[in-house]
Amino acid sequence: MTTTLETRRDHARVDELRILEAESVHIIREVVSELERPVLLFSAGKDSIVLLRLAEKAFRPAPLPFPVLHVDTGHNFDEVIAFRDRRIERAGHRLVVASVQESIDRGRVKEVGGPNGSRNRLQIRTLLDALEDGGFDAAFGGARRDEERARAKERVLSFRDEFGQWDPRAQRPEPWSLYNGRIRPGEQVRVFPLSNWTELDIWRYIQLEGLELPPIYFAHEREVFERDGLLLATSRFTTPGAGEPVSVQRVRYRTVGDLTITGAVRSEAADIAAVIAEIGASTVSERGETRADDRTSAAAMEDRKREGYF
Repeated sequence: MTTTLETRRDHARVDELRILEAESVHIIREVVSELERPVLLFSAGKDSIVLLRLAEKAFRPAPLPFPVLHVDTGHNFDEVIAFRDRRIERAGHRLVVASVQESIDRGRVKEVGGPNGSRNRLQIRTLLDALEDGGFDAAFGGARRDEERARAKERVLSFRDEFGQWDPRAQRPEPWSLYNGRIRPGEQVRVFPLSNWTELDIWRYIQLEGLELPPIYFAHEREVFERDGLLLATSRFTTPGAGEPVSVQRVRYRTVGDLTITGAVRSEAADIAAVIAEIGASTVSERGETRADDRTSAAAMEDRKREGYF
């Protein structure tokens, strides 16, 4: 009896994932049919990996009708960049890299120094410049509503003005999955096909599809130190200060980002099944547990979005 119930639950989860998959594929196709020059934002994190898989499914066996864009802070995990290049090259997609370092060199943004300095906010100008330079009018992103309260406010199609800014009071209704992609000259739209997915959905879909991930998502030994409640990896960009002892711990990452602000979690989850069990028992969102950029204020994410963030 137990085996039968477990089998039914497994089948029900697969059905739910296929429904989410169909919804996301529908959104991607709708946007491509309505907008002229889309692009897919790819960080090589788990959400963008799923998003890329869905985009491939939406148009296979034809190639992707748009390029893949990575906003590179220059402060990335080496394992993530290696995975990015391998994944894109193997699939034959066109990769566009927008470099924050180049933005700094050109005087478009100013480096933030100090022990808590981060290039996270500098990504905004780099992204906006890349969208303008490429003439892109729509950018697919892997954000989900369960990640953070500002993202929970955002619609599937998030319209940005000619400056790339978001006004949460000027969102369009999306009744019955009907999407209006019309924009005025100079405007952009960010598109979030994974809006209705959860972190568990993402991991179960990765398991279902057998998707490859950067190894930092699974338990491994890493040299870390604690700062403001986060376990940060030691690196050429992150060095411990006085009173921040370094230790080797067994950790993994729930989210991928700039390594100067992305914390690890202590974990023994070395495979997908163990990660799913760990997340199912967690009471804290991935960003709430591991991202310093969301701790600066209660409205940190919304403030960045209003300026043009993903």
